[in-house]
Amino acid sequence: MRTFFVMCLGLVLILGAGSFIGSCSYQTSVESISSPNGSVKVHFDIDSVGKPFYKVQFNGQSIIQRSDLGFQLGDGENLFSHFKMVDCQVNHFDEVWEAFWGPSQYVRNNYNEAVYTLKNKAGLLKVVFRVYDSGLGFRYEVERANQQPIIIKEEKTAFKLPADSKCWWIPVDDDSYEKIYQQTLVSGIDSVQTPLTLITPDSTYLSIHEAALVNFPSMTIRNSGNGYLQSRLVPDTIGHVYKGDNTLISPWRTIQLGKQAVDLINSDLIVNLNEEAQGDFSWVKPMKYTGIWWEMHLGLKTWHGGDRHGATTAHAKEMIDFAAANGIQGLLVEGWNIGWDEWKDFDYCRSYDDYNLEEVVSYARQNGVEIVMHNETAGYVNEYEQQIPKAFDYYQKLGIKYIKTGYVGPVKSGEPHHGQRMVKHYQYVLEEAAKRQICILGHEHIKPTGLNRTWPNLLAVESARGQEYNAPWAPENNPPEHVAILPYTRLLAGPMDYTPGLFRLTYEKHGITDKRAYSTLAQQLALYVVCHSPAQMACDLPENYVGHPAFEFIKNVPVNWSRSLALDGEIGEYLVMVRKARNSDCWYLGAITNRQKRTVTIDCSFLKPDIDYKCVIYRDANTTDFLNKPHELMIETMLVNAQSDIELKLANGGGVAIEFRVD
Repeated sequence: MRTFFVMCLGLVLILGAGSFIGSCSYQTSVESISSPNGSVKVHFDIDSVGKPFYKVQFNGQSIIQRSDLGFQLGDGENLFSHFKMVDCQVNHFDEVWEAFWGPSQYVRNNYNEAVYTLKNKAGLLKVVFRVYDSGLGFRYEVERANQQPIIIKEEKTAFKLPADSKCWWIPVDDDSYEKIYQQTLVSGIDSVQTPLTLITPDSTYLSIHEAALVNFPSMTIRNSGNGYLQSRLVPDTIGHVYKGDNTLISPWRTIQLGKQAVDLINSDLIVNLNEEAQGDFSWVKPMKYTGIWWEMHLGLKTWHGGDRHGATTAHAKEMIDFAAANGIQGLLVEGWNIGWDEWKDFDYCRSYDDYNLEEVVSYARQNGVEIVMHNETAGYVNEYEQQIPKAFDYYQKLGIKYIKTGYVGPVKSGEPHHGQRMVKHYQYVLEEAAKRQICILGHEHIKPTGLNRTWPNLLAVESARGQEYNAPWAPENNPPEHVAILPYTRLLAGPMDYTPGLFRLTYEKHGITDKRAYSTLAQQLALYVVCHSPAQMACDLPENYVGHPAFEFIKNVPVNWSRSLALDGEIGEYLVMVRKARNSDCWYLGAITNRQKRTVTIDCSFLKPDIDYKCVIYRDANTTDFLNKPHELMIETMLVNAQSDIELKLANGGGVAIEFRVD
């Protein structure tokens, strides 16, 4: 990762009215640190019984009222009270770094930082705040007294908000994020996952999440009443949430802030709070891929062996031919290896008799297509870990550069998917893959927390309801507002393997009438821009793409960007997103709406001045309706420039996709 400039003004604190000092002289009752432009201010203090707490203001308004900090330890000691301040160090940091891939090629990392060191009989607790113009992150650094191990029973971190704030959330399930989003007041939630996105009564937008989650349980949020939200860490099988040696650095607790909903999307806070990548990751290549996958979800083929087995050598070669002919760089093959018949005893090196892995990989290489290996564990995590060194060595020998991992069902050891043990497992897989120059796509995976900055081979994870929930097997298909909520919630955390691109949105052809995708065809195209991922799938059957003029958009749209900008939108309502291709002046736009049709106007001032762009618009037809006529699509062309305004009409459940070409 290349850093283009670094300006680190050590030991600078914006204190109170703005005096600059080198360290905190803890004589006043409240210490304050502000963001570089002053819009975000954090107040930190210790009360009369030594409890640390913080408050947050945004544009002069109180957003987070007094909220506690610290930990309850498992041995009866605590790191949340009876503290004294022993030190405070502050600084300012400003850099621009280049991402290997991502929504933006160059990212500015500009913050003010304060490190408060507290001491009680249990040990030292450092609370580190980094305050950005778009929000803040804070984390804990712990050193136990007398070299004692750290066992955490409970985290005391809280977020005190107005109880009548509106929020979008999914309920806590320590094994799955694949839930339908709900929208209520804060007073109406119990325990929820992060990112938790909210609007306060004074119309401030915020999202609570975490960054750099490594060797620590996932943070969820529980409602303690009257708007007091408290961190809940996912526990292990005996009720502890963390076990380690005598020192600890926690993940960052993050609060993104904005005056508009799109400000949350345009923030780089999560990825900036992760460390810079170490080593050469130039081998990581974003790509588009297709797969032997959707036909199994339709019931046309099977993952397990037999007459309808999907992963055969012959069928894989057919799919490779399709990918190569259409400029698609990868092919996912699911159900290739022994273990699917009984959903256990998976062997990650041994294929079914009708699938010759080495022959398929060789054929793919001859045609310029990468094979995406699939490693489903079915929750047999210990067994998978035992096979990883041998299997990953084998894949490296074959020249395989991509693996899709899967963790369907409960972990057989009884541990939750989102606890410390499994977080360590996901990291182990990622690091073992990186040693062999292999990229990871994770399904049933821990939520993203910006680790793709440190480990660019972590391309994308699922961690929400994706396209597969539009399949016939889903008890309830994704509602039309689902994709209009994701950009303001789950996608704030990082790239998602949503797998867009359905062209056949209903399944009458396959004898299925009660299941469908609640989307229009134009919206499916728009999702390639709206739902960022450096590994985008063309998920549908080849027969639904061949000869279809809309397939040109999927073939043309990039997966790696030099700049991204959310132009307009509201949570759960709609979003207009534009992205500029790397190494090109071409831009792409995706606009989506919920079940309400609407008209949006695009100000094209994001385009390069003094250039005429050929604008190719893929839009809903005038009669398109996501329930009755979802497949109707219009393709139009016009010339536009940076002074142009474009009026777009979105059908209910619909969307628009646009290429701004420089021919």
